[in-house]
Amino acid sequence: MSSSSPSVADPTVEKALCTLEAGLHQIANLRTDALSNRDRLTMMQRLENVARALPGFSVDLLAQLREQWSPNDFATDSVIDTLADGLRISPAEARARWRAADDLAPRTGLDGDVLDPMMPQTAAAQREGVIGGAHVKVVREFIQHLPACLDTLTRDQAETELATHARVLRPDQLKKVAERLDAILNPDGVFSPSDRERRRNFTMGRQGPDLMSKCTLVADPELRTYLEAVFAKYAKPGVCNPEDSTPHVDDEPSTEAVEQDFRTAGQRQHDAVKAVFRAMLSSGELGRHRGLPVSVIVSMTLSELENAVVDIQQSTEHPELRAYGPPVVTGGGSLLPIHDAIRMAAHAHHYLALFDHRSGRPLYLGRTKRIATGDQRIILHAKDIGCTYPGCAKPGYLCQTHHRTEWSGGGTTDADQLAFVCEPHHRLAGTTSNTWTTTATPAHHPEPGRTQWIPPAHIDPQRTPRVNHYHHPGEYLTRRTEHASRPG
Repeated sequence: MSSSSPSVADPTVEKALCTLEAGLHQIANLRTDALSNRDRLTMMQRLENVARALPGFSVDLLAQLREQWSPNDFATDSVIDTLADGLRISPAEARARWRAADDLAPRTGLDGDVLDPMMPQTAAAQREGVIGGAHVKVVREFIQHLPACLDTLTRDQAETELATHARVLRPDQLKKVAERLDAILNPDGVFSPSDRERRRNFTMGRQGPDLMSKCTLVADPELRTYLEAVFAKYAKPGVCNPEDSTPHVDDEPSTEAVEQDFRTAGQRQHDAVKAVFRAMLSSGELGRHRGLPVSVIVSMTLSELENAVVDIQQSTEHPELRAYGPPVVTGGGSLLPIHDAIRMAAHAHHYLALFDHRSGRPLYLGRTKRIATGDQRIILHAKDIGCTYPGCAKPGYLCQTHHRTEWSGGGTTDADQLAFVCEPHHRLAGTTSNTWTTTATPAHHPEPGRTQWIPPAHIDPQRTPRVNHYHHPGEYLTRRTEHASRPG
């Protein structure tokens, strides 16, 4: 275990943790080459049981942490942020553990009595180390999928049945049992509107190395009818084909266009959805968001634009040299090939902010005559990209505009004196030693002119300034970021 691990004030708990860590260290240094295969398997089984049991204790701690939560104890006012930073896990994983605690941790009643977990048998089996996270996932998904009309007693009996089987079955085998039990409890597949509303969901995954994103959709019947209507018109062969020099959208495609369309049905539906969203953004009928018309915001340096123009000229003269160029950042925090960004400008009035790649000074602000609130947000999209609070991953679309020097303290509403901050972290900003304060990094700083956050004295007595590198990941590679840059 790391020698820098923090200690617990309670001596009994601290001693138990040290014993556990010492045992793990001892096991890690054992010679196992002389063991028989049977002993190796036995050792793996026992280690597996220990690894399975630990999350069961963690959910109890999480439940107690949020029940007795006080933002004065940590650097954020969010349990999720504290978990993510303190355990070095993603916010998504922190939220998943929060939801697991809802089902697996003991609860406190209104009268102060300690109540059993919502899924007591599953929680007990996990604490014993006889079932793992995959088993727990099967049981939780089964319970969540049950119709609301089932009574509590039936639900409890079903949870007990699955938890009992989980003790002796693999997760894939347990999944089969859950499917059969579901068919027994709800043979007609009857679900109410509230059941469907609970299950509706759209999840957009992270971009891969190829900048593609995998999305998962659970559509309610109404949304499905809309999609069917869109696909009937725009997902036909020959329609909305990006390979056509002039894609057919409103008119019927020619026979040649249909014959030259080699896209799969899934690709045609993808292009149909893209065409609908592009038309919506181009229409200007989506209103405004945080002072700007709903639109795509892309930031790039002047050198990136100049290089892209050269690439476009080369691809026109020599199609075999066609390149997509480096990706640029959008207001949502995603990456977009620069050639796609330039091509998109033909379909909508997008905002373009150009910055010098050396000094970061704004060179040109498209579509402006004077600096106004909306225009300043465009500059912040290019400068900050997202929330400036240390470690925060919120993109610019979800941020508010913050005065580095508080307005009440004489701060000015100038572009170089503003910063992006998401709403939860905006509430942390203040002007006293008991709050987070913001200033600009000095000229000698590795990232001059950036917004730095100074923690309150009870979080960091030295009040060492911290910069958010999340939206500028190249900085992680070009300099060593201090451990203290992580809140908490």
